[in-house]
Amino acid sequence: MMPLLRLDNPSLRLTHRPAGRGRRLAHRSGGRGLLRGLATGLGFLAVGALDMQPALAQSKRNPTIIRDAEIETLMRDYTRPIFKVAGLTQQNIQVVLIGDDSFNAFVADGKRIFINTGTLKQSATPNEVIGVLAHETGHIAGGHLARMRQQIENAQTAAIVGMLLAAGGMAAGVSTGSNIGGTAGAGAMTMPQEIVRRSLLAYQRSEEQAADRSALSYLNATKQSPAGMLKTFERLQNDQMFISQRIDPYAISHPMAAERIAVLEDLAHKSPYFDVKDPPELQARHDMMRAKLVGYTQTPDGVARIYGPQGNTLPARYARAISAYRYGNINDAIRQIDALIAEQPRNPYFYEIKGQAYLEAGRGRDAIGPLRRAVELSDGNPLIRMLLGQALIATNDKSLMDEAVRELNFGLQREPSSPIGWRYLAMAYGQRGDYPNADLASAQSALLSGEYRLARELATRAKTKFPLGSPGWLKADDILNFKPPQEAMRRKPTP
Repeated sequence: MMPLLRLDNPSLRLTHRPAGRGRRLAHRSGGRGLLRGLATGLGFLAVGALDMQPALAQSKRNPTIIRDAEIETLMRDYTRPIFKVAGLTQQNIQVVLIGDDSFNAFVADGKRIFINTGTLKQSATPNEVIGVLAHETGHIAGGHLARMRQQIENAQTAAIVGMLLAAGGMAAGVSTGSNIGGTAGAGAMTMPQEIVRRSLLAYQRSEEQAADRSALSYLNATKQSPAGMLKTFERLQNDQMFISQRIDPYAISHPMAAERIAVLEDLAHKSPYFDVKDPPELQARHDMMRAKLVGYTQTPDGVARIYGPQGNTLPARYARAISAYRYGNINDAIRQIDALIAEQPRNPYFYEIKGQAYLEAGRGRDAIGPLRRAVELSDGNPLIRMLLGQALIATNDKSLMDEAVRELNFGLQREPSSPIGWRYLAMAYGQRGDYPNADLASAQSALLSGEYRLARELATRAKTKFPLGSPGWLKADDILNFKPPQEAMRRKPTP
């Protein structure tokens, strides 16, 4: 997939790192060894995958995480009422964007919902995305991951016992010189594996149905329509029509889409909110979000194909302006962005795009004004504050480094797990001549990037420069005392 932005931009960027330990177990089938399969499932299990892509396809590459202030704010607004009625308000659940054009969403732990940008681009209304997020919320609220892990542990025990008994049968056949006993024993060796595998898949299908029902209850409780959720299943049903004759419904992890529609359609139509439409202002934000993704992933010609060469809607102009700056026409892009600002002078994301366009054109000083305004209008969004810090650093003006340090520190207070934010903070400290804090920030960036050896080297150097027991000394000491996984220590640092 074409990168949306350079990696040095913390506002909307692609970072090539795994999206958590979870991987999709999406309609998985096949006759792999059970113990190997269960070990993989235990380490990488994710319930809630909506698409039909094999798990192997997802594991061949690391998913790309996208950060964007505008889209993440919209996702929080979508999920806030759902989390409230699900009793999850205090759990600080995040929606993580995956740069993938397929239609999918999944959970891998109790703290994050992963959703593909393809889901956002293909969903015409907020309600469709909200239905997907409600389904994934059902998995978290229902504790499905924890229960699935317990099911896997139980299945491992059953499989081991079954294979030991089968192995005993083989040994008995060999000791009596009976080929029949040995052959039967060999066949029996595979039976526990298949039985347990199908049992686990049946269990996961039941959890999917439970998440569907929970999603309906959340939508009713928040007075939102379940129509978007049904539309999602209809999309999956259309995809399955081409391969439904080749699918064993008992060898997949999700109910067939037609089955899900049959179960939910009557309940959905009984909802008093079935015909409720999304508020116009929410639909407008949704359209702008989709336009932003189109602008970052399509050439100008591609944008013209989607919106029409003369399309004059606000989303069409937004997509064109983004695509224009990405493909080098900075002056034309700024002219288009200024026209957007004139129409919506209090939209922080138009100023953010303007600053970003200047910054990526090597005009860091020009980027400062729009980004300061974006920070003000967004109530200090941390991603935009870090982008402002980057622009201040790009000027190489030492008189601006105090502001850069301040903005980056404010951003990192709310986004402490951003390696790139710490990296820019290190640069700002370095330009200011504060080398102990520069080393400490670099160590934090390396730690979050999984470069543990480098993190230790930098933390060791920083620790010698801070007074004993000072906050900087203690932070460096914490990094030195961090115990990474042994296999991670054996890997070479990322260049």
